[in-house]
Amino acid sequence: MSTPSQEQDRVLIFDTTLRDGEQSPGATMTHAEKMEIAQLLDEMGVDIIEAGFPIASEGDFEAVREIARLARRASICGLARAHFADIDRCWEAIREAKRPRIHTFIGTSPLHRDITKLDQDGMVQRIHDTVTHARNLCEDVQWSPMDATRTERDYLCRVVETAIKAGATTINIPDTVGYTYPRESAEIIAMLRERVPGADGVIFATHCHNDLGMATANALAAVEAGARQIECTVNGLGERAGNTALEEVVMALKVRNDILPYATSIDTRKIMNISRLVSAVSGFPVQFNKAVVGKNAFAHESGIHQDGMLKNAETFEIMRPEDIGLSATNLVMGKHSGRAALRAKLSQLGYELADNQLKDVFVRFKALADRKKEIYDEDLIALIQDSAASGADDHLQLRRLRVICGTDGPQEAELTMTIGAEEKFVDATGDGPVDATFNAIRMLFPHDANLELYQVHAVTEGTDAQATVSVRLEHEGRVFTGQSSDTDTVVASAKAYINALNRLVLAQARGNASAMIHAG
Repeated sequence: MSTPSQEQDRVLIFDTTLRDGEQSPGATMTHAEKMEIAQLLDEMGVDIIEAGFPIASEGDFEAVREIARLARRASICGLARAHFADIDRCWEAIREAKRPRIHTFIGTSPLHRDITKLDQDGMVQRIHDTVTHARNLCEDVQWSPMDATRTERDYLCRVVETAIKAGATTINIPDTVGYTYPRESAEIIAMLRERVPGADGVIFATHCHNDLGMATANALAAVEAGARQIECTVNGLGERAGNTALEEVVMALKVRNDILPYATSIDTRKIMNISRLVSAVSGFPVQFNKAVVGKNAFAHESGIHQDGMLKNAETFEIMRPEDIGLSATNLVMGKHSGRAALRAKLSQLGYELADNQLKDVFVRFKALADRKKEIYDEDLIALIQDSAASGADDHLQLRRLRVICGTDGPQEAELTMTIGAEEKFVDATGDGPVDATFNAIRMLFPHDANLELYQVHAVTEGTDAQATVSVRLEHEGRVFTGQSSDTDTVVASAKAYINALNRLVLAQARGNASAMIHAG
């Protein structure tokens, strides 16, 4: 029998979607998008939001500062390297939060000590000085030994002890390169709690990457060994193979509470909403078979499975769709549905839109209804994501597109775009309608970004289904993604390409063309 949640140990959820997640190539978010994500994270019960890396750029600083001012319940954390200037800048950004936290780090493995040119004693002194400085500014200080899982065990104990004595209140153990294994993850936490003086007075945290596909398992193993904070991101967004996925650890703790008797403060009914939002603003589609939030997570095609589901849903479902905010029914909307019906339907799907947002989505909904007989939940979600990806103040905007294609080539695209305040037209050819369209865009907006990915999938079934197109561009070592949906695949392709270019333009305007300084 499970222990009542109020009697269970709490596991704090530390979300780093806005910091570590944004470091995923191409996942750069606008200021407004960061505000929206932070608000939803706060509402759903995330304990600590790592809002960014304040010294990395002026844009990061302003985003962290505004999130700190607006957050109602979550602690707001900023990241800082082991430098006084980083820590001071971080404190300046978070100081107005109701619960501010400074997170400072340094790489402690032999590889990282070589990079910093510090020997073991020199690094210990740096840790003491910088953690002390942070604690003099802020009562809540988190410290991380980057690449902890590849740090010599005796030295790891020594640096953790140093950080605790200097005033750190949370000790985070990062598996920076996704190297560790669940048993090892647990052993490291257990060792530190047993061997380090003062370990019983701090919270141990775990920060795992998914390079070997074990991030969730490693995080949960650390919890069983005594860690009481999990660092994670929505959809597992992050560098390389990503981070521990928030939705996976939260639902694992909820579903298997019989063997993982730990409570979180997360309102799981908001999981699908935040998953869709992060996917839309980052331009990273959620893979269909992704645990918990993937499109197929609650889909049953096998005859045996369908028969079992009809008799008892628990036969093949360990979670209820409603538990993560999925609608129990997929009600069809049509061209006769009004604004009130649309608002109610979107609310059922977990979207509460302001009047201006609803107006924009309603216009798109009516346009779609004229082209598509039945509009399903997935269509509406795609509309909202498309609306979020396209802004009225975007530098590049699609005005008109006409393509000529068929067996007799070459295929042709006539394109009108607004670039800044100027409307431009071009006629281009290519090897197929999409190639012709992309050639036209390049003619109107010359650039040297390379197309790394072009991907199409149907939102629903049928020949009138919307197509969701994802585009990934690479420019000077950085990746920019765009996504859009339309019943016309070529139009969706053009919009996705333009969205990616708008992100490139935005990054250049923000002065972020240089490589992002990163950690964890």
